[in-house]
Amino acid sequence: MSYQRILLKVSGEAFADRGSGRGLDPDAVHTIARQIAAVSRLGVETAVVVGGGNILRGAKVAGMGTLRASADYMGMLGTVINALALSDAVEQAGVETRVMTAIEIAKVAEPFVRRRALAHLAKDRLVILAAGTGNPFFTTDTAASLRAIEVGAELLVKATKVNGIYSADPMKDPAAVRYPRLTFDRVLDERLAVMDATAIVMCRDNKVPLQVYNLTNAGDLLRIVRGEDVGTVVTNS
Repeated sequence: MSYQRILLKVSGEAFADRGSGRGLDPDAVHTIARQIAAVSRLGVETAVVVGGGNILRGAKVAGMGTLRASADYMGMLGTVINALALSDAVEQAGVETRVMTAIEIAKVAEPFVRRRALAHLAKDRLVILAAGTGNPFFTTDTAASLRAIEVGAELLVKATKVNGIYSADPMKDPAAVRYPRLTFDRVLDERLAVMDATAIVMCRDNKVPLQVYNLTNAGDLLRIVRGEDVGTVVTNS
C-alpha cells in the first residue's frame, strides 16, 4: 500500500435516500461501509469523518430563524446518527470500529481523545469521528482537516459525487474541465468548490495532501490507497 494511515471525509448526503436526498438509505450506508472495510482489511489504518447534511444542516436551520450556534449543535447530532449507522454497517462487514465524538455522549460513543484514537488505529480498528470539531461555525470539512493533522494521516481523502475537482460544476456546465493535479494555493485563488477555505489552508500549512474522488465509483478508494491516479490530487507544489 502507498499509505499506512488515511482519513476519509464522507458527506451526510452520501448516506441519504436517493429520491428525497434526506434520511438514511440502508443500501447506501452498506455500500460505503463495504468500500471502507475493504481498505481497512488491507492493513491501512483508517479514520472517517462524517457529515450530517442528510439529517440536518446547521446553516440552513439558522437561516430559518434559529440561532446559528444552536443550529450547528443540532447538525452535530445529525453526524452522530450517521456515524452510528456507518459503524454498525462496517462491523457487519467484518471490521471492528470505534465511534468517537467531539461532544460527549457517553452512552453511545467515546469522546475524541487523540491518543485514544491513535491506539484504536494501531489495533486496526476503524475510527469514525462525529460531531465535527465540537464547535459551532466550523464545517465538517474543517473537522476532517483538523483530525487528519491530529492523527498523522498521510492523506486526506474527500469523497464527492464527481471524479475530482473541476473548473466549474460538471453537473451544470458540460464544458467544465477536470484537474488531475492542483496546488492548495490555486484552489484558494480560483475559489474551487471542494472544501471550505479554512480546511484547505489547514491542509496546506500542515502539508497534508488531499485527494478528491467519486464515492460511487466502486473500487476507487482501494485504487487510491494503492497509489493509483484517481480523481484530483492537491498538494503544496
